[in-house]
Amino acid sequence: MQDNGSPTLTPAAAAGADEPEACPHCGKPPALCVCAMVDVIDNRVAVLILQHPQEQDRLLGTAKLAVRQLANSEFRIGLSWPSLAKALGRAADPSEWAVLHLGAARGVELPAGREVVVLDRKGAVIADQDAALRGLKGIVVFDGTWAQAKTLWWRNAWVLKARRLVLDPKRRSLYGELRREPRRESLSTIEAVGLALGAIERKPEIDSTLRAGFQAMLDKYRAGVANGKVVPDTPRAAGERKRDWRRRPTKRT
Repeated sequence: MQDNGSPTLTPAAAAGADEPEACPHCGKPPALCVCAMVDVIDNRVAVLILQHPQEQDRLLGTAKLAVRQLANSEFRIGLSWPSLAKALGRAADPSEWAVLHLGAARGVELPAGREVVVLDRKGAVIADQDAALRGLKGIVVFDGTWAQAKTLWWRNAWVLKARRLVLDPKRRSLYGELRREPRRESLSTIEAVGLALGAIERKPEIDSTLRAGFQAMLDKYRAGVANGKVVPDTPRAAGERKRDWRRRPTKRT
């Protein structure tokens, strides 16, 4: 999602003045950087975020902020890698990892009451969900619009060797009115990662810590817009909306 470069922030910048230098960690301009405010999480389960090269959500994107807060995480920009190990930069078995998936297969009934569900490589719900979650060593997250995420999925054949994670969140995204999402339950990347990691490691504080960092960034954004230091983000067109990390709806009986 988004963080390469800094956006126009002030009327002076809009007029052609030099833009403030983006933070080397989160990729945000000074008016939105919260790196000094956030806590770093010592996560056991690794996180690999793969961002599409054309992703340009610089102001409100969350991928680099997530990586900033997670000690055991990596961020890559590109379209394809020959293997999980090449993308990660170290040895890794994709069968021990899960990919945050685009959605459950049609007709798949997800277990009631679970916000994070593990599917096998064929898209079927694994019977022993607790054991499946405990066995995961890492998760892969695609960062970009729906179309970009689908491109990353099909350009990296090794993801088919991994398990799949499907989210069915109970809460709404902190984006609120700042994002016109395709579904009520859509989440940002950092929220999706927090929900998944919290469930896998059985540490809800991971989720709450990541959400706190995200909320701090949104607070700075709203304050910056209010005092004229930040130019409001331009909403995406309907076909360029961000990934919806929630599962696709299935008919319950």
